Amino acid sequence: MVLKDWQDYYKARYLPAEEAVKLIKSGDRVCFTYGREPLALGLALAARKGELEDVKIFARTPSIDFGWYDPGWEDSFKVTISYVLPLVREAMAERRVDFIPGGLLGITADCSVISDIDVLLIELSPPDEHGFCSFGASVWGKKKAIQYARIVIAEVNQNLIRTYGDNLIHVSAIDYFTEHVSGGGVPGGSDLLGRKTQEPGQVEKAIAEYIGNIVNDGDCLQIGVGSTAEWVARLGVLDSKADLGWHSETTPRGAIKLAREGVITGNHKKINRGKFITMAVGGGDKEDMDFVNNNPMFELYDADYVLDPRVISANDNVMSINSAVAVDLTGLIAAESIGSMIVSGPGGQLAFAIGAQLSAGGRFVNALPSTAMDGKISRIVPQLQEGTVVTVPRTLADIVVTEYGLARLRGKSLRERALELISISHPDFRARLRAEAEKLFWP
Repeated sequence: MVLKDWQDYYKARYLPAEEAVKLIKSGDRVCFTYGREPLALGLALAARKGELEDVKIFARTPSIDFGWYDPGWEDSFKVTISYVLPLVREAMAERRVDFIPGGLLGITADCSVISDIDVLLIELSPPDEHGFCSFGASVWGKKKAIQYARIVIAEVNQNLIRTYGDNLIHVSAIDYFTEHVSGGGVPGGSDLLGRKTQEPGQVEKAIAEYIGNIVNDGDCLQIGVGSTAEWVARLGVLDSKADLGWHSETTPRGAIKLAREGVITGNHKKINRGKFITMAVGGGDKEDMDFVNNNPMFELYDADYVLDPRVISANDNVMSINSAVAVDLTGLIAAESIGSMIVSGPGGQLAFAIGAQLSAGGRFVNALPSTAMDGKISRIVPQLQEGTVVTVPRTLADIVVTEYGLARLRGKSLRERALELISISHPDFRARLRAEAEKLFWP
């Protein structure tokens, strides 16, 4: 219910972060949603190490180092994550944190966890004149979590942008508020997904060039999180395109610039025409964020909408571009693990693989360097290593890109796929891959 006298409610529910986290008791289940993590609340909660026992932390996209990923915190905080980012890879490898395998396929992920939250910690903008707060650059999973949480504590951040779409919540839906603190040197305190900006090498440039050559004017783009795919938006290979659309779970660096410069217009989209549709805007500079702020072109919606393959495929010429860790000779796509070691998460790949196949003129692209470990290992492999998570089944594989070219797999036999993939593998591994392919697919 929207309160008429919301200003009084808002003021009465304002607490220092240290007081707000005292609402958390031993044994509680505490949830951080996807996107930015509330820094003041996280630090205040971490300061209760030793005082609290068996608090279960659910961190969706762990990007701020609050301490509880380190050894010695387990008595106070037991952590479960939904996406493996660089900050937690060591903890994951050493099994100090648990993991929720899942993915986003037209629903808000992890509903079974969301429905059993004691305390939800989120970031919000200050309320407007009607008492509505913005979720800022990410609406990802937040509204549904608010519905299920017993207590909701919001950290009010003056710097959060406001967007259109379904990205507002009234103060009456929040139980308590506290003031945001700035990053102040805390690792991961400023970037949506806590990843550093790196310079591209020749491999990334070559891959981006190949992908740019198959993007057509009017295509509706999705570019997933990943060090290889993200460069497509940043290296200029799309700058000469016209009237591209955007419907994607996240927004990598470079995408907002394409909208600012009129490359992304959405003018040919069948639904949400003229709109830039996403769940989260990440990695942009101040100029990007100023452009998005209060701009009706940008609409943020949750996974229930953005990752519904029926919604995705309602647009023609969907061009879905994602990164992979490895691809086997049949087209099995691995983007989450190396063997049983989880290194990332599925994101929206499966949803977009389905949506792109259903879209008239749609294409699904996976990009990866041909080798890993300084050229010692081929990423094109005869068979995936035992324990490797298959992110996209071979039945949905379409186009695979390395720095050596494109392999087109859709509609092709196992033998044809093997030959296509070997042709884009590193030359040092081609003879070995051909020999393995002959054993697997020929008499």
